[in-house]
Amino acid sequence: MEVPVYLFTGFMDSGKTSLITETLLENDFGTGNRNLIIACEDGEVEYDEEKLGKIDTTVVGVESEETFTREYLQACDAQFRPEQVFIEYNGTWEAARILEMQLPKDWVIVQTLATVDASTYEMYLSNMRPMIMEQLFHADVVIFNRCTDETPKAKFRRSIKAVNRKAQIVYEREDGTIDENDMEELPYDINQDLIHITDEDYGIFYLDVQDNPKKYEGKKIRFLGLVYRPEKFGKKPLFMPGRFVMTCCVEDIQFIGFKCKYDKAAEIPHKSWVDLTAEIHHEFAKEYRGKGPVLYALEVKKAQPPQDELVYFN
Repeated sequence: MEVPVYLFTGFMDSGKTSLITETLLENDFGTGNRNLIIACEDGEVEYDEEKLGKIDTTVVGVESEETFTREYLQACDAQFRPEQVFIEYNGTWEAARILEMQLPKDWVIVQTLATVDASTYEMYLSNMRPMIMEQLFHADVVIFNRCTDETPKAKFRRSIKAVNRKAQIVYEREDGTIDENDMEELPYDINQDLIHITDEDYGIFYLDVQDNPKKYEGKKIRFLGLVYRPEKFGKKPLFMPGRFVMTCCVEDIQFIGFKCKYDKAAEIPHKSWVDLTAEIHHEFAKEYRGKGPVLYALEVKKAQPPQDELVYFN
């Protein structure tokens, strides 16, 4: 029988212990099952093992990264025979260690949740960006807790979506309630007849048009783009305008662009810069392996490179 494993990642004191406890005790998630919590770090909040014991939940601790092995997990499986497993992963360990580890027979990671302390996130983002992003990269759900009215939710959301498009993002206020107001305040007027996307706003535009295709359907946009058109495109009426974006660090620079249909595409040199005006339609494209934003060029002008050729998700 399959044993579901719930993986909780995030830095120390980001709320992992509280979330696991709340899930098991308050949401009745643990009732009727034999549960095992594997705690890989000691934070400020401790598990109430007496209360957890009443719902057939055992807590075990892992002393060091070296002892967190498949053999250790197999020993836990043999001793406790869990029907559900909750792993509170250490925020300083490489996430790849658990994600690539061969788990005991029948253990399957069914959900990964990452907790983030909203009050310290920007500090970590500035000083330890690659490390914190590794904890969030594979998360199915990212929970920002300790949010206030001043929490820059749109900025936080973009920083996550830049590296993990599939993540569901939740904002929890200091009193424990969920903040449902996650409206993105765009830096441009989407109701304009022609939406001008500046260099600074390209990253925001790219994410928003992917997440909200309906509100961009039929809209006309203009932006400065770098042309991706290798020789294999031949005479196809197609090119890919976009920009190079830096997500975490220099090593993570990548090109993000859109499929664009244009009759004179073959005349546009690869890696040239263009001032593009186009109309957006959400439709199937094999380049996306599904539906996505497809641009129909209305005007393409040769342009000079911008002062900073990189864009950022900020």
